[in-house]
Amino acid sequence: MRSHEMGQVPTDHEAEDGWEVAHPLGGSSLAGVRMAGFRDRIAAGLDKRVLAQPSVVVVIGLGDTPFTVEDDQGAQPLTSFAATLSPGPARVRGERVECVEMRLSPPAAYTLLGVSPNELTRPVISLEDVWGPAERRLREQLAEGATWQERLVLVDEFLMRRAAQAPAMASEVAAVWDHIVACRGRVRVAELATLCGWSRKRLWSRFSAQIGLTPKRAAMLVRFDHAARALRAGENAIDVALACGYVDQPHLHRDVLAFAGCTPRALAEGPRREGGGS
Repeated sequence: MRSHEMGQVPTDHEAEDGWEVAHPLGGSSLAGVRMAGFRDRIAAGLDKRVLAQPSVVVVIGLGDTPFTVEDDQGAQPLTSFAATLSPGPARVRGERVECVEMRLSPPAAYTLLGVSPNELTRPVISLEDVWGPAERRLREQLAEGATWQERLVLVDEFLMRRAAQAPAMASEVAAVWDHIVACRGRVRVAELATLCGWSRKRLWSRFSAQIGLTPKRAAMLVRFDHAARALRAGENAIDVALACGYVDQPHLHRDVLAFAGCTPRALAEGPRREGGGS
């Protein structure tokens, strides 16, 4: 699935590389949520590596044929699933794919998934395990939708109901996350503690519990995400290292290996269709 930013296309449908892509008219009603509908028009099949990124990827399949999701704990057939911020060596395969895919910022994911990241039992989990019977009811409603816009509105309304009933992330944690993103990951933990008025120990504990990563690891992830996008756009690794704030190219190599499980060259040369994101 190609990566698209909400609001960048003038129509609600696109067709690229055999995929039909539908965006909600007007975008999502909730901050930190991006979504799109995908359909494999030519039965090409899906084989996608899920890269670590600063958002939680949620996929809701519209048919009865499950995806095959592989992570460091093995393979599992899932009709819908959520991938954590740093899923490790995860891969998704599917045939005749038709689905709604969302990317949730950590504050949005904390509210909409309804569980702390520390409660998740594996990097890629069944959405039914998180949302219970509501997940199946939503999939049934989506399957009955006549158009993509009807389906995307159904998802938006479902998320709005969940947001109205769920607790929000601590404002201090959300502010720290937003600052990390705004600084593109180039920030020190001491600066973050000063920002929210907490001790470093308290920040470390609360942030880790609600985001699922330590502040330092979150900053590394955000910086890696910018570097990965630049590498996949064809930029030189040395230039990327300097532009993204790495001390040198070996430090970039270390982070890419840690988050993507491959070298910067392999990441840059990999299929452009890999890496989750609507």
